Amino acid sequence: MTKAKIGGEIVVGLDIGTTKIVAMVGRKNEHGKLEILGMGKAPSAGVTRGVVTHITPTVDAIRTAITKAQDQSKVEIGEANVGIAGQHIRSIQHGGVLMRKSLEDEISEKDIEDLKQDMYKLVMLPGEEIIDVLPQDFSVDNERGVLDPVGMSGLRLEGNFHIITAQVAAINNITRCIERAQLELMGLTLEPLASSEAVLNEEEKEAGVVLVDIGGGTTDVAIFQENIIRHTAVIPFGGNVITEDVKEGCAIIRKQAELLKVKFGSALASESQENEIVVIPGLSGRQPKEISVRNLSNIIQARMEEIIEQVYYEIKNSAYENRLIAGIVVTGGGSQLKHITQLFEFITGMDTRIGYPTEHLAHTSENKDLDEITSPMYSTSVGLVLKGFDELARRRITQPDLKQKEVKQEKKGSKIFDKILRFSSQALDEGLN
Repeated sequence: MTKAKIGGEIVVGLDIGTTKIVAMVGRKNEHGKLEILGMGKAPSAGVTRGVVTHITPTVDAIRTAITKAQDQSKVEIGEANVGIAGQHIRSIQHGGVLMRKSLEDEISEKDIEDLKQDMYKLVMLPGEEIIDVLPQDFSVDNERGVLDPVGMSGLRLEGNFHIITAQVAAINNITRCIERAQLELMGLTLEPLASSEAVLNEEEKEAGVVLVDIGGGTTDVAIFQENIIRHTAVIPFGGNVITEDVKEGCAIIRKQAELLKVKFGSALASESQENEIVVIPGLSGRQPKEISVRNLSNIIQARMEEIIEQVYYEIKNSAYENRLIAGIVVTGGGSQLKHITQLFEFITGMDTRIGYPTEHLAHTSENKDLDEITSPMYSTSVGLVLKGFDELARRRITQPDLKQKEVKQEKKGSKIFDKILRFSSQALDEGLN
Protein backbone atom coordinates (compact mmCIF):
# COMPACT_ATOMS: atom_id res chain seq x y z
CA MET A 1 0.00 0.00 0.00
CA THR A 2 1.41 3.39 -1.07
CA LYS A 3 1.67 6.03 1.64
CA ALA A 4 0.40 9.60 1.04
CA LYS A 5 3.08 11.81 2.57
CA ILE A 6 4.79 15.21 2.27
CA GLY A 7 6.39 15.71 -1.11
CA GLY A 8 4.60 12.73 -2.61
CA GLU A 9 2.43 12.80 -5.72
CA ILE A 10 -0.72 11.81 -3.84
CA VAL A 11 -2.89 14.29 -1.92
CA VAL A 12 -5.88 13.68 0.37
CA GLY A 13 -8.70 16.20 0.77
CA LEU A 14 -10.94 16.00 3.85
CA ASP A 15 -14.27 17.84 3.77
CA ILE A 16 -15.75 18.04 7.28
CA GLY A 17 -19.28 19.06 6.35
CA THR A 18 -22.52 19.48 8.26
CA THR A 19 -24.26 16.51 6.61
CA LYS A 20 -21.33 14.34 5.52
CA ILE A 21 -17.59 13.90 5.93
CA VAL A 22 -15.73 13.04 2.71
CA ALA A 23 -12.14 11.86 2.29
CA MET A 24 -10.85 11.96 -1.30
CA VAL A 25 -7.51 10.66 -2.59
CA GLY A 26 -6.09 12.07 -5.82
CA ARG A 27 -3.00 12.43 -7.96
CA LYS A 28 -2.16 14.42 -11.07
CA ASN A 29 -1.49 12.67 -14.36
CA GLU A 30 1.08 13.63 -16.99
CA HIS A 31 -1.35 16.20 -18.45
CA GLY A 32 -1.84 17.96 -15.11
CA LYS A 33 -5.39 16.61 -14.73
CA LEU A 34 -6.61 15.21 -11.42
CA GLU A 35 -7.21 11.48 -11.10
CA ILE A 36 -9.34 10.44 -8.12
CA LEU A 37 -8.00 7.14 -6.77
CA GLY A 38 -10.53 6.62 -4.01
CA MET A 39 -13.20 8.22 -1.88
CA GLY A 40 -14.80 7.51 1.48
CA LYS A 41 -17.75 9.21 3.13
CA ALA A 42 -19.63 8.98 6.40
CA PRO A 43 -22.65 10.76 7.93
CA SER A 44 -21.61 13.78 9.98
CA ALA A 45 -23.16 13.87 13.45
CA GLY A 46 -20.85 16.27 15.31
CA VAL A 47 -20.86 19.31 12.98
CA THR A 48 -23.36 22.18 13.13
CA ARG A 49 -23.43 24.88 10.42
CA GLY A 50 -19.89 24.04 9.35
CA VAL A 51 -18.42 24.09 12.88
CA VAL A 52 -17.33 21.05 14.92
CA THR A 53 -19.54 20.99 18.03
CA HIS A 54 -19.02 17.40 19.19
CA ILE A 55 -15.54 15.90 18.95
CA THR A 56 -16.14 12.15 19.42
CA PRO A 57 -18.73 11.50 16.66
CA THR A 58 -16.74 13.74 14.30
CA VAL A 59 -13.55 11.72 14.93
CA ASP A 60 -15.47 8.46 14.38
CA ALA A 61 -16.88 9.76 11.08
CA ILE A 62 -13.42 10.93 9.93
CA ARG A 63 -11.96 7.49 10.69
CA THR A 64 -14.77 5.77 8.78
CA ALA A 65 -14.32 8.02 5.73
CA ILE A 66 -10.52 7.64 5.79
CA THR A 67 -10.74 3.84 6.08
CA LYS A 68 -13.11 3.63 3.10
CA ALA A 69 -10.86 5.92 1.05
CA GLN A 70 -7.78 3.82 1.93
CA ASP A 71 -9.53 0.57 0.97
CA GLN A 72 -10.66 1.95 -2.37
CA SER A 73 -7.44 3.74 -3.33
CA LYS A 74 -4.97 1.23 -1.82
CA VAL A 75 -3.17 4.27 -0.34
CA GLU A 76 -2.16 4.56 3.31
CA ILE A 77 -3.34 8.03 4.37
CA GLY A 78 -1.01 9.93 6.71
CA GLU A 79 -2.06 13.59 6.23
CA ALA A 80 -4.94 15.54 4.72
CA ASN A 81 -5.80 19.00 3.46
CA VAL A 82 -8.87 19.98 5.48
CA GLY A 83 -11.68 22.40 4.65
CA ILE A 84 -12.97 25.03 7.09
CA ALA A 85 -16.23 26.98 7.00
CA GLY A 86 -18.74 28.54 9.41
CA GLN A 87 -20.18 31.91 10.31
CA HIS A 88 -17.04 32.80 12.29
CA ILE A 89 -15.05 33.21 9.04
CA ARG A 90 -14.09 36.85 8.38
CA SER A 91 -12.09 38.53 5.61
CA ILE A 92 -10.15 41.83 5.50
CA GLN A 93 -7.91 43.66 3.03
CA HIS A 94 -4.38 44.63 4.04
CA GLY A 95 -1.12 45.77 2.41
CA GLY A 96 2.49 44.85 3.11
CA VAL A 97 5.99 46.02 2.07
CA LEU A 98 9.20 44.06 1.50
CA MET A 99 12.49 45.95 1.07
CA ARG A 100 14.88 43.93 -1.08
CA LYS A 101 18.68 44.17 -0.80
CA SER A 102 19.74 44.21 -4.45
CA LEU A 103 18.52 45.56 -7.79
CA GLU A 104 20.64 42.98 -9.58
CA ASP A 105 18.59 40.01 -8.38
CA GLU A 106 15.20 39.43 -9.93
CA ILE A 107 12.08 39.28 -7.75
CA SER A 108 11.44 35.60 -7.05
CA GLU A 109 8.56 33.50 -5.79
CA LYS A 110 10.46 33.32 -2.49
CA ASP A 111 10.17 37.14 -2.14
CA ILE A 112 6.40 36.97 -2.66
CA GLU A 113 6.12 34.10 -0.18
CA ASP A 114 8.14 36.10 2.40
CA LEU A 115 5.77 39.06 1.92
CA LYS A 116 2.78 36.73 2.40
CA GLN A 117 4.31 35.24 5.56
CA ASP A 118 4.69 38.75 7.00
CA MET A 119 0.89 39.11 6.80
CA TYR A 120 0.49 36.20 9.20
CA LYS A 121 2.18 38.37 11.87
CA LEU A 122 -0.66 40.92 11.85
CA VAL A 123 -2.42 41.38 15.18
CA MET A 124 -6.00 40.14 14.93
CA LEU A 125 -8.99 40.53 17.23
CA PRO A 126 -8.85 38.39 20.40
CA GLY A 127 -9.76 34.79 19.61
CA GLU A 128 -9.09 35.13 15.86
CA GLU A 129 -6.33 33.61 13.75
CA ILE A 130 -5.28 34.10 10.12
CA ILE A 131 -5.85 30.93 8.08
CA ASP A 132 -5.08 32.20 4.57
CA VAL A 133 -3.44 35.14 2.79
CA LEU A 134 -4.42 35.66 -0.87
CA PRO A 135 -2.50 38.13 -3.09
CA GLN A 136 -4.55 40.77 -4.92
CA ASP A 137 -1.95 42.83 -6.80
CA PHE A 138 1.54 44.24 -6.31
CA SER A 139 3.60 47.42 -6.70
CA VAL A 140 7.29 47.39 -7.64
CA ASP A 141 9.13 50.65 -6.85
CA ASN A 142 5.77 52.51 -6.99
CA GLU A 143 4.82 50.90 -10.31
CA ARG A 144 1.23 49.93 -9.41
CA GLY A 145 -1.15 47.29 -10.72
CA VAL A 146 1.42 44.52 -11.20
CA LEU A 147 -0.29 41.11 -11.08
CA ASP A 148 2.85 38.95 -11.26
CA PRO A 149 6.11 40.67 -10.24
CA VAL A 150 8.28 37.52 -10.56
CA GLY A 151 11.27 38.28 -12.81
CA MET A 152 11.07 42.06 -12.39
CA SER A 153 13.80 44.23 -10.83
CA GLY A 154 13.11 46.51 -7.90
CA LEU A 155 13.95 47.27 -4.29
CA ARG A 156 10.50 48.03 -2.85
CA LEU A 157 7.92 45.28 -3.29
CA GLU A 158 4.42 46.09 -2.04
CA GLY A 159 1.44 43.76 -2.03
CA ASN A 160 -2.29 44.01 -1.38
CA PHE A 161 -3.74 40.91 0.25
CA HIS A 162 -7.14 39.38 0.97
CA ILE A 163 -6.74 37.97 4.49
CA ILE A 164 -9.11 35.31 5.84
CA THR A 165 -9.47 34.76 9.59
CA ALA A 166 -11.25 32.17 11.70
CA GLN A 167 -12.02 31.65 15.37
CA VAL A 168 -9.14 29.96 17.21
CA ALA A 169 -11.61 27.69 19.05
CA ALA A 170 -13.03 26.40 15.73
CA ILE A 171 -9.50 25.80 14.37
CA ASN A 172 -8.46 23.97 17.56
CA ASN A 173 -11.52 21.72 17.42
CA ILE A 174 -10.72 20.71 13.83
CA THR A 175 -7.05 20.15 14.74
CA ARG A 176 -8.06 18.02 17.73
CA CYS A 177 -10.30 15.86 15.53
CA ILE A 178 -7.53 15.36 12.97
CA GLU A 179 -5.01 14.40 15.67
CA ARG A 180 -7.40 11.95 17.34
CA ALA A 181 -8.05 10.36 13.96
CA GLN A 182 -4.23 9.82 13.82
CA LEU A 183 -3.70 12.13 10.85
CA GLU A 184 -1.41 15.07 10.17
CA LEU A 185 -2.92 18.41 9.17
CA MET A 186 -1.50 19.38 5.77
CA GLY A 187 -3.32 22.73 5.83
CA LEU A 188 -6.65 24.48 6.36
CA THR A 189 -8.46 25.72 3.24
CA LEU A 190 -11.53 27.96 3.17
CA GLU A 191 -14.22 25.79 1.60
CA PRO A 192 -15.59 28.29 -0.96
CA LEU A 193 -12.02 28.71 -2.29
CA ALA A 194 -11.72 24.94 -2.63
CA SER A 195 -15.08 24.72 -4.44
CA SER A 196 -14.11 27.54 -6.81
CA GLU A 197 -10.89 25.69 -7.66
CA ALA A 198 -12.97 22.69 -8.73
CA VAL A 199 -15.82 24.30 -10.72
CA LEU A 200 -14.63 27.63 -12.14
CA ASN A 201 -12.49 28.14 -15.23
CA GLU A 202 -9.92 30.89 -15.83
CA GLU A 203 -12.15 32.80 -18.26
CA GLU A 204 -14.91 33.10 -15.67
CA LYS A 205 -12.50 34.27 -12.98
CA GLU A 206 -11.11 36.89 -15.33
CA ALA A 207 -14.52 38.13 -16.50
CA GLY A 208 -15.90 38.30 -12.96
CA VAL A 209 -17.96 35.54 -11.33
CA VAL A 210 -19.73 34.68 -8.06
CA LEU A 211 -19.28 31.16 -6.69
CA VAL A 212 -22.19 30.10 -4.44
CA ASP A 213 -21.70 26.76 -2.64
CA ILE A 214 -24.95 25.66 -0.96
CA GLY A 215 -23.97 23.03 1.59
CA GLY A 216 -25.94 21.34 4.35
CA GLY A 217 -25.22 23.88 7.08
CA THR A 218 -23.82 26.95 5.31
CA THR A 219 -23.90 28.78 1.98
CA ASP A 220 -20.41 29.91 0.99
CA VAL A 221 -19.74 32.84 -1.35
CA ALA A 222 -16.55 33.72 -3.25
CA ILE A 223 -16.29 36.57 -5.78
CA PHE A 224 -13.55 36.69 -8.44
CA GLN A 225 -12.68 39.46 -10.88
CA GLU A 226 -9.59 39.72 -13.13
CA ASN A 227 -8.43 36.34 -11.80
CA ILE A 228 -8.25 37.76 -8.27
CA ILE A 229 -10.33 36.79 -5.24
CA ARG A 230 -12.20 39.96 -4.27
CA HIS A 231 -14.69 38.94 -1.60
CA THR A 232 -15.55 35.91 0.57
CA ALA A 233 -18.45 35.29 2.93
CA VAL A 234 -20.16 32.43 4.78
CA ILE A 235 -23.95 32.58 5.24
CA PRO A 236 -25.23 30.41 8.16
CA PHE A 237 -28.06 28.81 6.17
CA GLY A 238 -28.01 25.79 3.89
CA GLY A 239 -29.95 22.75 2.76
CA ASN A 240 -30.63 21.55 6.32
CA VAL A 241 -32.67 24.66 7.09
CA ILE A 242 -34.88 23.94 4.07
CA THR A 243 -35.35 20.36 5.28
CA GLU A 244 -36.35 21.63 8.75
CA ASP A 245 -38.88 24.01 7.16
CA VAL A 246 -40.40 21.12 5.17
CA LYS A 247 -40.48 18.98 8.31
CA GLU A 248 -42.35 21.65 10.29
CA GLY A 249 -44.58 22.81 7.45
CA CYS A 250 -45.72 19.32 6.45
CA ALA A 251 -45.68 17.84 9.98
CA ILE A 252 -43.49 14.86 9.02
CA ILE A 253 -40.24 13.38 10.32
CA ARG A 254 -36.86 14.68 9.14
CA LYS A 255 -35.97 11.65 7.01
CA GLN A 256 -39.25 11.97 5.06
CA ALA A 257 -38.73 15.73 4.71
CA GLU A 258 -35.28 15.22 3.14
CA LEU A 259 -36.61 12.64 0.68
CA LEU A 260 -39.52 14.91 -0.26
CA LYS A 261 -37.20 17.86 -0.83
CA VAL A 262 -34.80 15.88 -3.03
CA LYS A 263 -37.38 13.95 -5.11
CA PHE A 264 -40.29 16.37 -5.48
CA GLY A 265 -39.06 19.76 -4.26
CA SER A 266 -38.64 22.80 -6.50
CA ALA A 267 -37.23 26.27 -5.90
CA LEU A 268 -40.08 27.70 -7.98
CA ALA A 269 -43.60 26.87 -6.76
CA SER A 270 -45.13 28.09 -10.03
CA GLU A 271 -43.41 25.20 -11.85
CA SER A 272 -45.30 22.59 -9.76
CA GLN A 273 -48.72 21.20 -10.68
CA GLU A 274 -51.49 22.34 -8.33
CA ASN A 275 -53.22 18.96 -8.26
CA GLU A 276 -50.05 16.86 -7.79
CA ILE A 277 -50.13 14.94 -4.49
CA VAL A 278 -47.45 12.84 -2.75
CA VAL A 279 -48.55 10.17 -0.26
CA ILE A 280 -46.27 9.69 2.77
CA PRO A 281 -46.54 6.39 4.73
CA GLY A 282 -47.97 6.81 8.24
CA LEU A 283 -45.85 6.19 11.33
CA SER A 284 -46.32 2.86 13.18
CA GLY A 285 -49.47 1.83 11.30
CA ARG A 286 -51.09 5.28 11.26
CA GLN A 287 -52.96 6.61 8.23
CA PRO A 288 -50.83 7.76 5.26
CA LYS A 289 -50.44 11.53 4.81
CA GLU A 290 -51.15 13.39 1.59
CA ILE A 291 -48.91 16.36 0.78
CA SER A 292 -49.41 18.85 -2.05
CA VAL A 293 -46.30 19.27 -4.21
CA ARG A 294 -47.26 22.93 -4.76
CA ASN A 295 -47.33 23.55 -0.97
CA LEU A 296 -43.99 21.73 -0.64
CA SER A 297 -42.44 23.99 -3.28
CA ASN A 298 -43.91 27.10 -1.61
CA ILE A 299 -42.10 26.19 1.62
CA ILE A 300 -38.81 25.56 -0.24
CA GLN A 301 -39.06 28.71 -2.35
CA ALA A 302 -39.64 30.93 0.72
CA ARG A 303 -36.38 29.75 2.35
CA MET A 304 -34.39 29.73 -0.90
CA GLU A 305 -35.42 33.33 -1.57
CA GLU A 306 -34.05 34.28 1.86
CA ILE A 307 -30.71 32.55 1.14
CA ILE A 308 -30.41 34.11 -2.35
CA GLU A 309 -31.22 37.58 -1.00
CA GLN A 310 -28.35 37.22 1.49
CA VAL A 311 -26.05 36.10 -1.34
CA TYR A 312 -27.16 39.15 -3.36
CA TYR A 313 -26.42 41.38 -0.35
CA GLU A 314 -22.85 40.03 -0.29
CA ILE A 315 -22.52 40.66 -4.04
CA LYS A 316 -23.60 44.30 -3.61
CA ASN A 317 -21.43 44.64 -0.50
CA SER A 318 -18.35 43.57 -2.51
CA ALA A 319 -18.71 46.66 -4.79
CA TYR A 320 -18.23 44.40 -7.85
CA GLU A 321 -21.92 43.89 -8.71
CA ASN A 322 -21.65 45.62 -12.10
CA ARG A 323 -18.36 43.95 -13.08
CA LEU A 324 -19.36 40.29 -12.87
CA ILE A 325 -19.76 39.41 -16.55
CA ALA A 326 -19.82 35.63 -15.97
CA GLY A 327 -22.67 35.89 -13.48
CA ILE A 328 -23.23 33.24 -10.81
CA VAL A 329 -22.09 29.61 -10.55
CA VAL A 330 -24.06 27.54 -8.02
CA THR A 331 -22.61 24.31 -6.64
CA GLY A 332 -22.85 22.09 -3.56
CA GLY A 333 -25.59 19.62 -2.62
CA GLY A 334 -28.23 22.38 -2.48
CA SER A 335 -27.63 23.29 -6.12
CA GLN A 336 -29.38 20.07 -7.20
CA LEU A 337 -32.77 21.53 -6.25
CA LYS A 338 -34.97 21.83 -9.35
CA HIS A 339 -35.34 25.29 -10.96
CA ILE A 340 -32.75 26.84 -8.65
CA THR A 341 -30.95 28.65 -11.47
CA GLN A 342 -34.19 30.31 -12.56
CA LEU A 343 -34.83 31.60 -9.02
CA PHE A 344 -31.27 32.99 -8.80
CA GLU A 345 -31.70 34.77 -12.12
CA PHE A 346 -35.12 36.12 -11.11
CA ILE A 347 -33.85 37.64 -7.82
CA THR A 348 -30.38 38.84 -8.88
CA GLY A 349 -30.85 39.47 -12.60
CA MET A 350 -27.53 37.66 -13.23
CA ASP A 351 -26.84 34.69 -15.54
CA THR A 352 -26.60 31.49 -13.49
CA ARG A 353 -25.32 27.98 -14.14
CA ILE A 354 -24.76 24.85 -12.04
CA GLY A 355 -21.08 24.14 -11.29
CA TYR A 356 -19.83 20.55 -11.64
CA PRO A 357 -16.33 19.57 -10.39
CA THR A 358 -15.20 18.38 -13.82
CA GLU A 359 -13.01 21.35 -14.81
CA HIS A 360 -9.72 19.70 -13.72
CA LEU A 361 -10.74 16.03 -13.51
CA ALA A 362 -9.20 13.42 -15.78
CA HIS A 363 -11.75 11.42 -17.75
CA THR A 364 -11.22 7.89 -16.48
CA SER A 365 -13.80 5.14 -16.25
CA GLU A 366 -11.64 2.54 -14.53
CA ASN A 367 -13.58 2.72 -11.25
CA LYS A 368 -17.35 2.92 -11.64
CA ASP A 369 -17.71 3.59 -7.90
CA LEU A 370 -16.11 7.00 -8.49
CA ASP A 371 -18.62 8.17 -11.11
CA GLU A 372 -20.57 10.11 -8.48
CA ILE A 373 -17.67 12.52 -7.80
CA THR A 374 -18.86 14.62 -10.74
CA SER A 375 -21.91 15.60 -8.64
CA PRO A 376 -21.93 19.22 -7.35
CA MET A 377 -22.05 17.89 -3.78
CA TYR A 378 -18.39 16.83 -4.11
CA SER A 379 -17.08 20.15 -5.46
CA THR A 380 -15.46 21.07 -2.13
CA SER A 381 -13.81 17.64 -1.75
CA VAL A 382 -12.29 17.76 -5.25
CA GLY A 383 -11.17 21.36 -4.64
CA LEU A 384 -9.45 20.40 -1.39
CA VAL A 385 -7.34 17.83 -3.26
CA LEU A 386 -6.42 20.47 -5.87
CA LYS A 387 -5.53 22.97 -3.12
CA GLY A 388 -3.36 20.29 -1.53
CA PHE A 389 -1.15 20.28 -4.64
CA ASP A 390 -0.83 24.08 -4.29
CA GLU A 391 0.36 23.51 -0.72
CA LEU A 392 3.01 21.05 -1.95
CA ALA A 393 4.21 23.67 -4.45
CA ARG A 394 4.38 26.27 -1.66
CA ARG A 395 6.46 23.92 0.47
CA ARG A 396 8.94 23.45 -2.36
CA ILE A 397 9.40 27.25 -2.45
CA THR A 398 9.63 27.81 1.30
CA GLN A 399 11.54 24.60 2.14
CA PRO A 400 13.94 24.04 -0.78
CA ASP A 401 16.38 22.33 1.57
CA LEU A 402 14.06 19.32 2.06
CA LYS A 403 15.12 17.64 -1.21
CA GLN A 404 18.77 18.64 -0.68
CA LYS A 405 18.70 16.95 2.73
CA GLU A 406 17.24 13.80 1.17
CA VAL A 407 19.94 13.81 -1.53
CA LYS A 408 22.68 14.39 1.08
CA GLN A 409 21.31 11.54 3.21
CA GLU A 410 21.32 9.25 0.18
CA LYS A 411 24.92 10.24 -0.69
CA LYS A 412 25.97 9.85 2.93
CA GLY A 413 24.36 6.41 3.04
CA SER A 414 26.07 5.34 -0.18
CA LYS A 415 29.49 6.55 1.13
CA ILE A 416 29.08 4.51 4.33
CA PHE A 417 28.07 1.50 2.23
CA ASP A 418 31.18 1.98 0.04
CA LYS A 419 33.41 2.13 3.14
CA ILE A 420 31.86 -1.07 4.52
CA LEU A 421 32.32 -2.74 1.14
CA ARG A 422 35.99 -1.67 0.94
CA PHE A 423 36.61 -2.79 4.55
CA SER A 424 35.03 -6.18 3.80
CA SER A 425 37.18 -6.58 0.66
CA GLN A 426 40.38 -5.73 2.58
CA ALA A 427 39.52 -8.17 5.36
CA LEU A 428 38.81 -10.89 2.81
CA ASP A 429 42.14 -10.25 1.02
CA GLU A 430 44.06 -10.39 4.32
CA GLY A 431 42.33 -13.63 5.26
CA LEU A 432 43.22 -15.22 1.94
CA ASN A 433 46.84 -14.07 2.20
